[in-house]
Amino acid sequence: MDKLFTYGSLMCEDIMSMVVGRTLSYCKAVLPDYLRYKIRNEQYPGVIQVSGGLVEGVVYQGIETRQWERLDRFEGDIYSRCRVLITYPAGSEDMVGCYVVKPEHRHMLTEEAWDFETFLRRGKSIFQTRFMGFKDIAQEI
Repeated sequence: MDKLFTYGSLMCEDIMSMVVGRTLSYCKAVLPDYLRYKIRNEQYPGVIQVSGGLVEGVVYQGIETRQWERLDRFEGDIYSRCRVLITYPAGSEDMVGCYVVKPEHRHMLTEEAWDFETFLRRGKSIFQTRFMGFKDIAQEI
């Protein structure tokens, strides 16, 4: 698997590049049967499977083993990397990786939907201040 569906902070190319250590090509996609919620007291979201739901996001391709290790460390323990079925704008489907909130951590989700545009306006700078230490992630693996 060399593709990842992102639906939160990693939709920002600059943040994704910082985490994986290089620029990756990407395109828009949607994740059916999931919903995206805010994580309590954080700027980033989590997704859970919900029949009839739909999450807009970005699929990055060309992810290599070392980059998956960096992404796993960045995402931390509340998420599981799962294989999910996404749909591209032209209607084709693909199985890709996606970080989904583990059932034992669902209590961390609020009932409020997470919005990317709001994140860009209000949350990205806060997120970057808190999490840009992850630029050193390569030395930690």
